[in-house]
Amino acid sequence: MRLEEIKGLTESTSDPAFAVDAQGLIVAWNRAAEGLLALPATEAIGRTCGEIIQGADECGQVCSEDCTIRQALLKRHPINNFDMQVGPAGGKQWCNVSVLIADNNGHGSPFAVYIMRPIDLRKRLEILVRDFVVSNTNVPPQEAVALLSSGRTAATDATLTTRELEILRMLAHGSSSKSIGEQLHISLTTVNNHVQHILRKLDAHTRLQAIRRAERGGLI
Repeated sequence: MRLEEIKGLTESTSDPAFAVDAQGLIVAWNRAAEGLLALPATEAIGRTCGEIIQGADECGQVCSEDCTIRQALLKRHPINNFDMQVGPAGGKQWCNVSVLIADNNGHGSPFAVYIMRPIDLRKRLEILVRDFVVSNTNVPPQEAVALLSSGRTAATDATLTTRELEILRMLAHGSSSKSIGEQLHISLTTVNNHVQHILRKLDAHTRLQAIRRAERGGLI
């Protein structure tokens, strides 16, 4: 699709929508997006998606140069809808986000079209109910997330290798890098390299954040 067609696509929906190129730069921004984020298209277009959207999930910031959506986009992998908070600190609101991959007429990397559907009240109630269930029943946190979550997270689309998933599960069970290395018969350096790859792919800053994000994304 040509850029003009991408712009027309974002304008064709009444939901807030925008499009980015392979570098993460915003190339289209519709009127509903202007209303949702109180930012005119003239100020959004040409800036990076992460700078404007400042997306976050329950574990923290998800927007970065290595976000899971950009990873999937560059590989042309279909992307499942997910829940994300958008907007600046103090004014964030939950949206369910769908991402369409639009081929750039066979030349270069594709565009990504984001469609955001506000679900702030519903999501906040969902989180409150889930936390109440975890605190007041014997239902494991993972089961509570599965039972009560309305949507997936961006981590769902992270492409972890079999070894990375294995190490992530071991981390989730409290194993240290040294213990993992001994169990898998690999060096400590190799374990730590795998952990760094996991953190990058899940857009996480700590091991705990990676574990929580993977749990909510249904990866482990």
